[in-house]
Amino acid sequence: MNWIILIIAGLFEVCFTYCLGKIKGTVGPEYYLWGTGFVVSVTLSMLLLAKATQTLPIGTAYPVWTGIGAVGTVLVGILFFHEPATLGRLFFMTTLIISIVGLKLI
Repeated sequence: MNWIILIIAGLFEVCFTYCLGKIKGTVGPEYYLWGTGFVVSVTLSMLLLAKATQTLPIGTAYPVWTGIGAVGTVLVGILFFHEPATLGRLFFMTTLIISIVGLKLI
């Protein structure tokens, strides 16, 4: 169950980076809506991470959480913010995924 909580925490990390990306270039009420989404996502991500680390080793949980956020953020950048999907970015994202799976397996 705590692995599921950790994965959800990582997805909320992706949510807060998406909100952060949307804040750029906004003003007025839209700025505050995305800002609220950012604060809520950060809070939920951290609370769920803390919950998951009650039974999972911190040396595994934190890198997995960070990796989910990193890979998710790169994908969000490519899909929603038109960032380049270069061979180098895709290669290193793949190695990060392999490392996360390796941490889970050992």
